[in-house]
Amino acid sequence: MHKQEVTIYDVAREAKVSMATVSRVVNGNSNVRKETRERVEEVIKRLHYQPNAVAQGLASKKTTTVGLIVPELTNLYFAELSKGIDDIALLYKYNIIITSIENRLMKEEQVIQGLLNKQVDGVIYMSNRLTDEAVEAFKRTSTPVVLAGTKDSRTDIPSVTIDYKKAGTEALNLLLNDGKKNLALVVGDAEAVVNKEHRIPAYKEFVADHNLPERIYTGISDYSDGYNLYSKLIKDGVDGVLVTGDSSSVGILNSAIDAGAKVPEDFEIITASATQISSVVRPALTTVKQPLYDIGAVAMRMLTKLMNNEEVEEVNIELPYELVKKQSTLNN
Repeated sequence: MHKQEVTIYDVAREAKVSMATVSRVVNGNSNVRKETRERVEEVIKRLHYQPNAVAQGLASKKTTTVGLIVPELTNLYFAELSKGIDDIALLYKYNIIITSIENRLMKEEQVIQGLLNKQVDGVIYMSNRLTDEAVEAFKRTSTPVVLAGTKDSRTDIPSVTIDYKKAGTEALNLLLNDGKKNLALVVGDAEAVVNKEHRIPAYKEFVADHNLPERIYTGISDYSDGYNLYSKLIKDGVDGVLVTGDSSSVGILNSAIDAGAKVPEDFEIITASATQISSVVRPALTTVKQPLYDIGAVAMRMLTKLMNNEEVEEVNIELPYELVKKQSTLNN
């Protein structure tokens, strides 16, 4: 394959800034410190970065419109992913049409087809639950599709994610090293690809390797679910949890505090989402910090290449994550 051209991710890495900052510099946004702007501009010049190459080369028949499919519009996780997509779309002069499949899982194929009927040039799909109907709809279309924040072994659709299995194992190992012996995995949708293919298998393998009891709780999707679950966790002897959603994590946390438990001495919590919610609660939640903005931005940049029939050197990208230790675990 041809050498992949310089991307906004390369510039951000070299300049030691976020991709959002690079985007602001390129677009002439004044909300950037002088020294930062100069550093970014020097890297752009040195790497010969050309942000508008795709937009300038688009054929006139293109709509320069990208479809963005999200499971729910109010979820902070997907909102942060969308910010990275939006900034890169702006950089390359694309418009975005957002459609939600919230409460319409049985009609997902129709939702996708409706978006394709708008003649979008490409699609970014962000739902964790990639149904058979969605897979078939994407197979039938010639429109480029990229998965952001999810991947699926049933397809060869390009994706941008983290190593969810490794991240889950690292989080569980932290709980174990803190002396916790009855570890639970709390998930929302057990059929979601990330949970079914990565997090749940990683958890099962971990507890089996360490001769620990297996405790998986599914269908815990929001604050009230998490709050109500805590009594069940304690009844089952659980002393440490890895939770896939921030809202349910906070529900468990507040329920534990209301019950008089000491967090993290008696009970530890790690969340795998790491949206802003995890930082504003007290005690602050230890998190698997996913680079949500970067996942969205890299997915959008990959899509611009696919839409313009450019070579894509790597179609299944795993970005680095970080286990951020805060107040809900002892080892912080």
